[in-house]
Amino acid sequence: MTELEMIEKNPLNILLIENPSEDVQLAAVQLDGISIKYINNPSKEIQLAAVQEDGHSIKHIKNPDTEIQLAAVEENGNAIKYIKNPSIEIQLVAVKEDGFSIEYITNPSEDVQIAAIQRREYAIGCIINPSKEIQLFAVKRKLDVIDLIREPHPEVLEYVKQELLKKL
Repeated sequence: MTELEMIEKNPLNILLIENPSEDVQLAAVQLDGISIKYINNPSKEIQLAAVQEDGHSIKHIKNPDTEIQLAAVEENGNAIKYIKNPSIEIQLVAVKEDGFSIEYITNPSEDVQIAAIQRREYAIGCIINPSKEIQLFAVKRKLDVIDLIREPHPEVLEYVKQELLKKL
């Protein structure tokens, strides 16, 4: 059985191959991105293929560059939890892929908060101390997210009350 056939049978078989070629490494990560964990010093091409298959595989890449980070969060926004100090660009791509990924962003900017809520209104529940403006933005999109806001601003509560009265 060739090395590629071994990988096709099970990407974990990369553990059985001493010094796997770039082709064998690529085959493994294209089938299972997490198999990058078993590759010593993977090339950028291998890193990119791994995160494109499974964004979470970024956790096994030392010092991923911006291109790798972007590819990871494009595949799965929640992969941002494995990125140290993600740029605003990375944060925006992550929340646009999955609004709930805002949960893994420390002190997200208002732009990032808005993008997360635009993707999923319920992401407001993952935002710690959203401003009155962010709260209002969320409830104007979907009234029932008021339940997810830990401490709704009085003006936001009043807005919700007025909207509910209109529906009676």
